[in-house]
Amino acid sequence: MKKIALWEARHPKMVVLIALILLIPSLIGFVCTPINYDIMSYLPDDLESVQGEVVLDKTFNNAAMSIVVVKDMPARYTAALKSEIEQIEGVSTVLWVNEIADTSIPKEILPDVLTDIFYSQDGTETMMLVQYKNEGASETTLNAIKQMKKITAKNVYISGLSATIENIKSICETEAPIYIAFGVFLALVVMMLMMESWVLPFITMATIGTAILYNMGTNFFLGSISFITQSIAAVMQLGVTMDYSIFLMDRYNEEKMLNSDKAIAMANAVSKSFSSLMGSSLTTVFGFLALCFMKLGLGFDIGFVMAKGVLFGILTALLILPAFILIMDDKITKYKHKTIIPNFDKLNNKVFDKRKLLAIIFVVLLVPAYFVQSKAEKYYNMDKALPQDLSSIQGLNELKTNFNMACTHFVIVDDSLSSAEITQMEEKMESVEGISSLLAYNSLVGPAIPQEIIPDALLAICKADGLQLMMVNSVYPAATDECNEQVEQLETIAKLYDPSAMITGEGAISKDLVDVTRVDFKVTAAISIAAIFILIAISFRSITVPFLLVVSIELAIWLNLSVSVILGKELSFVDPTVINCVQLGATVDYAILLTTRFREELRNGVDKHNAILRAVSAAEKSILQSASVFFASTFGVYLICDISLIKGICALIARGSVISAIMVSCFLTPILYLSEKFIAKTTHKWNPKVKEIAEEKEEAVTNEE
Repeated sequence: MKKIALWEARHPKMVVLIALILLIPSLIGFVCTPINYDIMSYLPDDLESVQGEVVLDKTFNNAAMSIVVVKDMPARYTAALKSEIEQIEGVSTVLWVNEIADTSIPKEILPDVLTDIFYSQDGTETMMLVQYKNEGASETTLNAIKQMKKITAKNVYISGLSATIENIKSICETEAPIYIAFGVFLALVVMMLMMESWVLPFITMATIGTAILYNMGTNFFLGSISFITQSIAAVMQLGVTMDYSIFLMDRYNEEKMLNSDKAIAMANAVSKSFSSLMGSSLTTVFGFLALCFMKLGLGFDIGFVMAKGVLFGILTALLILPAFILIMDDKITKYKHKTIIPNFDKLNNKVFDKRKLLAIIFVVLLVPAYFVQSKAEKYYNMDKALPQDLSSIQGLNELKTNFNMACTHFVIVDDSLSSAEITQMEEKMESVEGISSLLAYNSLVGPAIPQEIIPDALLAICKADGLQLMMVNSVYPAATDECNEQVEQLETIAKLYDPSAMITGEGAISKDLVDVTRVDFKVTAAISIAAIFILIAISFRSITVPFLLVVSIELAIWLNLSVSVILGKELSFVDPTVINCVQLGATVDYAILLTTRFREELRNGVDKHNAILRAVSAAEKSILQSASVFFASTFGVYLICDISLIKGICALIARGSVISAIMVSCFLTPILYLSEKFIAKTTHKWNPKVKEIAEEKEEAVTNEE
């Protein structure tokens, strides 16, 4: 490593030129990487609800169905609107009451089955079902929804999963660049205040920005990434990898005092920092990689991209940052200034004086913090993650309020079932608590009407390829306990008549999402803790040190989640899983830094009292800088973002960085001091100096004798 470091230190302009050239393919890859806005698409393919969606899509063109709610519009205008929608590219069929009955017939004398489904309870609203030719998240379908919005009035609402996805895409495309830029701006302000030069923050930001572009550009090889990853990856990578740049710059300043040749000083800084930086980054990498073990594909999406980002961060810190610093070294020195970082000596002395009390508080907090965070309420439906003034959300609210349609289940059965069996099945399903209406072939046309005279639009929705489709409407919102129980009852009824029957739709998918993520949380938490525990154990050659460090950060995570519970905040279904891996992997570095410095002071012969005070005093600057940048970058996104899913993750990460910093400085410090003797006994070569001193004393006693 020393030879590589010396070469790059002697040729900084060449290194910068190569780095800039590599940005070209990265930018191309970044622009060309498709973004997936459909979270449900990340569910495992072996789930029956997912397989049912495939059947809906391939057989009935129904997976992407939208419900258009029309308010206070005469029937002839509604019929005209229906005809316009049918002409839009990407739209397959539009089903409204005029496919079954003449609109000249007053709705008051229409059959109940039609009025119950197509008209609101007060009769002022009607709805039509729109099917698309392509998948729900495809560009063609989303463009079709955009066109529908253009031709509809304010009293027309488009609801459904595809409409929600279109809203998410629209928000991300317009807001994401703004809130990412704001997060970066806040991080830059913090860096300017905390670093000792006005120039250094821009150099650091340029280096980390290069790593971010490398990371986002290489996502092209993944095929696509989720909108969540796209929205938070940049600010998370900035906050997580800031440590590496700070550590290298501090080391370079130390080496400059020993070497007049700046190139040699930088080469020494890089070579001496290499092993410690790589070791530090591994805990973060493994924290993110733990997400890849989720059955929900979203975990791999976030975890792999962020693990890759950390690796790019460490490589740019070791290879590109030194070149930037050497080129701009004179400017860095010229524009030096005092930082706002205060002196924490008084606080550290107070913490040390109260060490036993703080240690007791640490231990006492473990049980209640774990218990409270386990009570966190989570939501699984996307309507809670979006602003309530969006058209898709307003449409859903209209369906809930006026049509008793909070959720729609799709039941797929074999068309070879007899009319009597189908009728019995429908009657049993309609009797399930919370079912408001049922749309099916039998219920609409009756068993006596020949199939030849049935409208093609109705037939295409209800029957295809030997299968029959029923649309069962529920008053219960998706992902609620009532809706999940309802799905189970419907499934039992359907399989009683057809063992191969499938139930899908938002309700069934959300139920599977609940089941999958509940297991995912436990698995990823266990893997991240185990992986980081092993890494720290190997690094320190200790059993006690990893236990203390992991427990301290786990307590910080539990406190973080407990704050949400106390404030009555609902979390998205991905929040606990992501924060457990991210906060543990990213902020355990604070604890490692403190512990490493404490061991170093002890090995230098400093007594335990002064060693812990020196360690925390030296480590606090880096911890404060890192936590502040992490907080600023993610808090900036939280302030501006309108998507609760992204907003919630950033809020937890921002708060978690602060809690972890406090936990390490104020609680882990006394814990390490009080446990030092036990640590020494359970750690290989914790403090060889103690053994040397003991041997010297023994030798002195022997000589005296």
